[in-house]
Amino acid sequence: MRLFSFLIATLTLLGTAVAVDVQKSVIITYPDSTPEWVLDKAKTAIKDSGGVITHEYQLIRGFAAELGEKVLDTVTAWGQEYNARIEENQVLSAFK
Repeated sequence: MRLFSFLIATLTLLGTAVAVDVQKSVIITYPDSTPEWVLDKAKTAIKDSGGVITHEYQLIRGFAAELGEKVLDTVTAWGQEYNARIEENQVLSAFK
């Protein structure tokens, strides 16, 4: 009985340690009037959390990134004041 309890406890701890933040691919854009430090703050938070900036746009003010859901919530909250638009990155096609 002790072995069974030990096994259950070990598996529970292992499952908790293995759980990872779900990664999402998103495009984040800001209005042209948004200060540069706002974008830099978002990019730094993404990189610090283990995310990756996959593309920085030149024609629009924004970037594409792969990041965890937790940091996505943080970046979303920061962007509300500057009307940031966050969309899931997906493939679009004219034909099915």
